[in-house]
Amino acid sequence: MRSMSSPIENFRVSGPSHLTTVDWQNPHHRRAIAASLVEGAYKIERDRQENRQGPQAEAPPYWEFFHFSLNHVLIDNVDHSIFGAIYEYKYPFQLNPQNAPKYVVALRGTLTQPDTRTRDLKLDFQCIFNRIHQSSRVQEATTAIQNLVSVAGAGNVWIVGHSLGSAIGLLAGKNMAKMGLPIETYLFNPPFISAPIERIKEERVRHGIRIAGSVMKAGLNAVVKGRNNNHGESEQQDRDLFSSIAAWFPNLFVNPADHICSGYIGYFEHRKKMEEIGASRIGKLATKSSVESILSGAIGKDSEPYDLLPSAIVNVNLTPASDFRRAHGVEQWWNPNFHYRSLTYQFSH
Repeated sequence: MRSMSSPIENFRVSGPSHLTTVDWQNPHHRRAIAASLVEGAYKIERDRQENRQGPQAEAPPYWEFFHFSLNHVLIDNVDHSIFGAIYEYKYPFQLNPQNAPKYVVALRGTLTQPDTRTRDLKLDFQCIFNRIHQSSRVQEATTAIQNLVSVAGAGNVWIVGHSLGSAIGLLAGKNMAKMGLPIETYLFNPPFISAPIERIKEERVRHGIRIAGSVMKAGLNAVVKGRNNNHGESEQQDRDLFSSIAAWFPNLFVNPADHICSGYIGYFEHRKKMEEIGASRIGKLATKSSVESILSGAIGKDSEPYDLLPSAIVNVNLTPASDFRRAHGVEQWWNPNFHYRSLTYQFSH
């Protein structure tokens, strides 16, 4: 039987209702609000599928509680589902506090409801095979963000996303950063496509596997590019492409118990360790290349790995998760008892 409680009561039970006073300079508050706005995007589509309208709609409290209004929704042109929401901040005293965004683009992840399951799972597979950049969702999200930036400026727009929505937001953010317009970005449980090395408990074994992988990439890259006449030019283009977004520091929120995103922990830690042992050149190559992208380049195909980043602020949830659902869920990121480790990684040329 469905609960008869009101949408605002549901929000007070399961949402970040503890934030009755918001300090926009507090990173914990910004993180919790960003996660709430993503949950709002999920619930907009759930409301649509379950035909909940007006007072019965469960989505509005997730943005109205923080003085946002729904400006626009992003609709997938394949299954006509709502995959994102654009919120506009409406501060009650007509004066935006410092660090508060004017607009937020929130992108949901996978929903298993009948109307969205097929399309969302297809996009999940596109992530796995590094083809998500071809999705119309990435194009529509990027266009929406460009339009908002042209109106409000890059400093007044946020990108927030969860899971599949983080992959889309990551690419949209990359596209803006390449134009010299880094956007404040909050990506929860962003997919990182790699072997499940993080599950190996012995740190030395994990590090050894990563070193071997980096050396293999370096050798493969040398062989492939050595066959091209424009070896030096190609290498310079790779550096320029990766360096062009180095000033963008997206906030990544990852849980070690979530195999979908936990690879980001080792990805950045390994680059740091490679620098410490004097193998920074090999480490940097591994940072910006995948085996697939190297091989694709050899046959003239463009295959930039969507999940590889030069710089980021990596926030690791240190609170043990009882199961995968909790480790991957967006609600963990507004928990007031959140314990975490945060490290900033900056790419050096």
